[in-house]
Amino acid sequence: MVILRADWSYPTRVLCGAGRVKELPEILQGAGIGRPLFVTDAGLAGMAMTRAVLEGLEKAKVPFAVFSDVRPNPVESGIRAGVAAYRAGGHDGVAAFGGGSALDSGKVIAFMVGQRLPVWEFEDIGDRWKRADAAGIAPVVAVPTTAGTGSEVGRAGVITDEATHTKKVIFHPAMMPKVAVLDPELATGMPRAVTAGTGMDALAHCLEAYCAPFYHPMAEGIAVEGMRLVFDYLPRVFADGGDLEGRMQMMSAAAMGAVSFQKGLGAIHSLSHPVGALYDTHHGMTNAVFMPYVLAMNRPAIEEKIKRVAAYLGFGASFEAFLEAVLRLRAEVGVPHTLAEFGVPGERRERIAEMALVDPTAGGNPIELTRERALEVFDRAMVGRV
Repeated sequence: MVILRADWSYPTRVLCGAGRVKELPEILQGAGIGRPLFVTDAGLAGMAMTRAVLEGLEKAKVPFAVFSDVRPNPVESGIRAGVAAYRAGGHDGVAAFGGGSALDSGKVIAFMVGQRLPVWEFEDIGDRWKRADAAGIAPVVAVPTTAGTGSEVGRAGVITDEATHTKKVIFHPAMMPKVAVLDPELATGMPRAVTAGTGMDALAHCLEAYCAPFYHPMAEGIAVEGMRLVFDYLPRVFADGGDLEGRMQMMSAAAMGAVSFQKGLGAIHSLSHPVGALYDTHHGMTNAVFMPYVLAMNRPAIEEKIKRVAAYLGFGASFEAFLEAVLRLRAEVGVPHTLAEFGVPGERRERIAEMALVDPTAGGNPIELTRERALEVFDRAMVGRV
């Protein structure tokens, strides 16, 4: 039985459309940011599209500095370096530009510049976020260049603890960016593997939010339409990276996934997080590898819901039809079918299972994620037995 009691929240102002990033100087000004720290990753920092955005800031006489010490799976030392750069430059806000790693890093840097406690004191456990000085959180404008995490409309960032090799979620309601700019032109140069991994990440967010056993029908509705967009448009942008309509729809799907997963996530993420922390794998692609195996595990609790969404998506009103559609999509965009193909060895299976059980996303799984179930999913994912 679903308990009909919950607290709901919906996100920030979103500006959609090709070429909208050219408005960044005015957007920053409107958000109260006069001297931004431009946070991106090292790979993006030298790209032509990034230089064009920075030239636009220079032309508008916006004083800024670039911080690009961002890893694909952001770590706490990078956050500390970003906070130091922010303070040294006398900045008054963050322009976060890039994929989920850059956006998460920018948000957590903006959060930490006004805090006295260490970052792990604000891990998303219970009401720890209330420890923060909300007045010290700097404003953020987020500009995604990929279509996966939806971090541009989220209130949290995922950071790896280098000491324990665990991913931790840092949360505060005021971490929400003031404005998100969804410009599909920024995604046209995305490599096919990144297109696939980020797109499957958006699908994982929508799927797990839809299946989470909490009360949030508005989030469920957004998740369903987000899934449709991924199934319809991910193959298109994988085949043709310059498809602006497809890129815009995938950026929308990513944002919808992040809006919907405030309802909850599940074992896809709780298993993916330790694998990513231990082996530095791409988060979205890791989710994609685990997806069918977790679906099969959860079948007793979600079959009726999956039948409904399968019918809506035109697959046929059955769990099998939806699972087959997921497998087809994975194959079409080059997702490895097994962890072994993905380059993940099996000798740390016990450690991964232990980490999965304490991951904050585990509590949103439709059935209890026990050690035995985590090990079974991992073993099936190693050999490809759905």
